[in-house]
This record gives sequence, structure tokens and C-alpha cells, in this order.
Amino acid sequence: MNRYGRGLRPASLVIRFILIGKTGIRLMDIKRIIVATSLSAAIVVGFDYFVPQHAKKDVETQTTQQAQGTTPEAGGKVSALPVAVPGGAPANGPAAAAGPAGRIAIEGPDATGSFSLRGARFDNLVLTHYRETLDKNSPLVRLLENGDGPQPSFVELGWQAPAGSSLRLPDATTDWDSDDKALSPDHPVTMQWDNGQGLIFRIEIKLDRRYLFAITQSVQNQAGAPVSLTPFQRVERDYKPLETGGMIVQEGPLSVMNDRLDEESYKTMRKGATKPDNSAWSADGVGGWAGITDKYWLTAVIPDQKAAVSVHYRFVPNAKEGSYIVDTQSSQPIQIAPGSTVQTTSMVFAGAKEVNLLDQYTNDLHIPYFYKAVDFGWFAFLTRPMFHVLHWLYDKVGNFGIALLIMTLIIKLILYPLATKSFASMARMRTLSPRIQAIREHNKGDQLAQNQQIMALYKEEGVNPAGGCLPLLVQAPVAFCLYKVLNITIEMRHAPFYGWIRDLSAPDPTTIFNLFGLLPFNPSFMPEMLHVGIWPILFGITIWLMQRQSMVSMDPAQQKIMQFMPVIYTIFLGRLSAGIVIYYTWNNILSYAQQKLIQVQIDSKVKKGGKAVSKS
Repeated sequence: MNRYGRGLRPASLVIRFILIGKTGIRLMDIKRIIVATSLSAAIVVGFDYFVPQHAKKDVETQTTQQAQGTTPEAGGKVSALPVAVPGGAPANGPAAAAGPAGRIAIEGPDATGSFSLRGARFDNLVLTHYRETLDKNSPLVRLLENGDGPQPSFVELGWQAPAGSSLRLPDATTDWDSDDKALSPDHPVTMQWDNGQGLIFRIEIKLDRRYLFAITQSVQNQAGAPVSLTPFQRVERDYKPLETGGMIVQEGPLSVMNDRLDEESYKTMRKGATKPDNSAWSADGVGGWAGITDKYWLTAVIPDQKAAVSVHYRFVPNAKEGSYIVDTQSSQPIQIAPGSTVQTTSMVFAGAKEVNLLDQYTNDLHIPYFYKAVDFGWFAFLTRPMFHVLHWLYDKVGNFGIALLIMTLIIKLILYPLATKSFASMARMRTLSPRIQAIREHNKGDQLAQNQQIMALYKEEGVNPAGGCLPLLVQAPVAFCLYKVLNITIEMRHAPFYGWIRDLSAPDPTTIFNLFGLLPFNPSFMPEMLHVGIWPILFGITIWLMQRQSMVSMDPAQQKIMQFMPVIYTIFLGRLSAGIVIYYTWNNILSYAQQKLIQVQIDSKVKKGGKAVSKS
């Protein structure tokens, strides 16, 4: 099941279609009120569900929970009870062996931490260029965490023996040996373990200069009989993750198998898990990759791209919050003859979802569609080019907000012919407004006669009352794609603009309750939805200005309904990220200027005695 985002911008276009496109064709006023009220209620009720919530608030919640040693729901540390999982190792809990586990440091330019020699787990990783909040002393973003922390998340590698086998295999309790102390781009590490039955297991790990670990696992058979083993890789989270992206951004398990992207939610993992292997979804193919994604971060395992593998999404329930597991394993066991050594290769990615980096891995390492870890959605053929243009502008001007304003202007210029047709149609309707009003006054109480005479006027003047709606519908996907880009791009996270906007991915921090910081008053006890800042108010003003252009041609009932829309939009869209509100405001300013220009041109033709309308 694929999940793709939906935004509120298309909804606003639908409202304009209903209330503007049918101008002059009077229906019963009560029907209009019901329709408009229902649409407004849908925006209000669906806002929290469809629109991504403020990530900073969730980060602060996570940070508080980590400081208190609690999880979002359980109220305490995750249980260490081992739960059997297909793949040959226990899940959900630290190693059961006594004594402290040895660790090897990870010293990369972009990622640091350590991995445990007990269980050969990647369970401690932070990203050196990303912090939880804007505070320079804020903790670095932690992507992997061991079982002693409140949010255990790790990557594990291993081997699985056939059912009924008595072979000792490495698992979460195994203590590996290594002479290496640190892993860096210039220094790979090797570890090994002897099972005491003639099998020697080795793991070699290399780190590139970003977030990719290349792993070679080998098994040397010194026993007198052949053995059959199946390699596996697993990403596991032993807590219930916070979802901050709403429906606009995919968060949870995802994979590409057979060149097809699959995305699920944590909820579908929980509901779909079935015994005996707790699998909620699976697929077979060659190569591919699988992992668990957050809004901005990704942890994924990438098997040998020439190997036949199977992918599983699993949910293992337990006394606490359960374990969310995404694993890949070979479809067929590997036969190891006596006296021989076999090896398998795989990779682990744990880092930020930077589109250009994912593109590079896709092309250089031939990882199929790795860039799809960023949720570009249904309209990826538009969203991806928009992102790359915006990213290029950002590199050139050095300010993401300015790059966004330039990008919006470019889109306006490209769509100028369509927008002009739409605005010209509305402008022609505006010129007929006095005559339409006269018809209504002359036929008060006779709606049928009103409609007949108004339609006759439209026919005489060659005006199509819905002529401006089709261009709006064509522009809607473009507007939505840019909205989508602003929600998924990590470049906007913690990006400053000017003045009081220090983070374009967060809502405007000012509020009307203390006159935008002028009064020494803390209004934090007020509902967050009502904290309307400066940019949301500017956005509401632009909505009002644009409505002044279109409401002239509306009947009084429609005008009464529409006059509340700027307030509704200001309140319920004002808590979106500042970058999106700035985009909407700038877009409305450009649209208003375009409308005024077209109206001036048409009014000029009317004054000169030319024909004011033409067939649309």
C-alpha cells in the first residue's frame, strides 16, 4: 500500500471553483451556506490529520522523554525480554551475556558513535551536522540507540541455520573479537567469532565519508561436513516512533523490490502482523533495499544487488510497545563445503535523506531507486524537478527563503498564460457585474427569470462563467507539488530567513497575544492554533485582497460566505511552517498584481469603446 500526501492548497482551489465558477447562476442560498460550511468544517477537522505537525514540538517531546528515560506511551524503559524473530537472533533487548560489551568507535565526518561487539550491532549513531533544535548546545540528532536508552533502534547482521539444526550461530548475546578500536573512512575494522564447532565467522566493515557502511560477512568451514546457512540483515525499532509528517510525508517501513516502491505505516504493521513469523508484508526479488524512514532520516539495509532475497515487515508484540522490524534475507541457503570459505556483501545506510546524496548512491552503487526514500509522491515527475531547481537556486543565493521566492516567481512566469486566461475570465465577469446586478434587482423573487436573463447576457457577450476554472485546475498540481517539496526537503529544516524567522520549517514564532513580542506577556497557555503570527496575518491580508477582485461578480449570499474565508485560512494555515506561509503570501501578492494588471487592461478597452469581452 502506497501512501501519498495531500495538501490543503487543492482544497482552496476547489472552493474557488464552486464559489467563483458558478457566479451568476443563483441556487438556493441555504444550499450555498451548507456547502461552504461543510468545506470549512472539513478544513478544521482534517487539519491535524492531513497537515504535518510542527516537528520542533515533537523533537522537544522526544528530548524530554530521553532525559526522563521514558517512551511516548509506556512511561518507562523498554523491556529487555528477548522475542524470537526469524533470522536467528533474539529481538527487543540488550544482550543477555554477563559483563560489559566491548565497543568500536565510529569516527566519520558526518556520523559518529560506536557499534557493539556484543551482537555486532550498529546501535549508537548521531549525525554531526544536524541538531535536535536551533540551540547551538542542542543534542545532535540520534539515529541509532542501544537497549539502555528510551528509544532502542539498531541494525543487526547475521546468519540463520535450517530448522532443527544444532549449529551455534552468532546472535545478540555473542561477543565478537577485534583488534581494531575505531572505524573511520580511512580505517576499516574486522571482527571474528569461533563457534567451537569448526565454523569461524568474520565481519569486515568500511565507512564512506557520509552515511554508508559497506559490510562483508564470511564463514570459514573447518568442520568435516558441509553446512547450509542463510545471511540476513535487519533494521529494528523497539519503541513506538513519533510520526510528525501527517499524511503528506511517508514515515515507517519502506522498500524497493523488483523496481517497485512499497510504503507502509506503523499501524498497518501492527494490524497486519500474523503468526508464526509476525510478518505483516513480504516480497521476493533480486537486490533492492529496505528500511525504516522518518521525515528527514533513513535507516536501510541493502543486500547484494545480484542476490535473490526476500523482504519482510514484521511487528513483534511484547509487554511494552513491541518491535518494528524490516529485514532482508537470502531466498536460498548458501552451501559451505568443508575447508572452504564463503562471503556475502551488503550495505547499511543510516543518515539524512539528502536527495543529491541518494541520487549519487543510486547512480554510483546501482542501488535501485534509492532516491525514492524521499517521498516525492504521485507527481514525482513534477516534484523532483522542482526540488532540483529550488536546490540549485539555494546554492546560488545562499538563503532558502530567497530561493523559494525566486522559484515561485519562475513558476508564475511559466504558468502566466494559464493564469492570465483564468484572471481575464474573472475580469470579464467583473465588467458585467453592474448589468447582472440590474437583472437581479429587476427580477426580485423570480430566480428562474434571473438565471435565464443572466445566461442570455453571458451568451450575448460571449462569456463562459466557468471559463476561469479549468486553468485553475491545471495549476493545482503544480501548486501542490511545490507545497510537497517544502514539506519533504531537509534543506528547509532549521534554515533561517530574515528578522524573527530563524527556522523556515517551523511556524512563525510571533503571536498576536503579546503584540508580536512588544508586550512582556507569555501567552503559551493559549491554544496553539490561535497563536497567529505576523506572516500568517500578512497571508490573510493577501487572501482578502484577492477576494476583493473576485467578490464583485458574486451575488450577496456568496459574498457573505466568502468574507469569512481569510480569517479561516489565517487561523488554520497559519500554524504551517513559516516557509510555506511565506510561499503562499508571495504567491498571492504575485497573483494579485497579475489580476490588477489584467483588470486595468480590460477597463482601458471598455473606456475606449472597444469590445470588453470575447469568447473564452
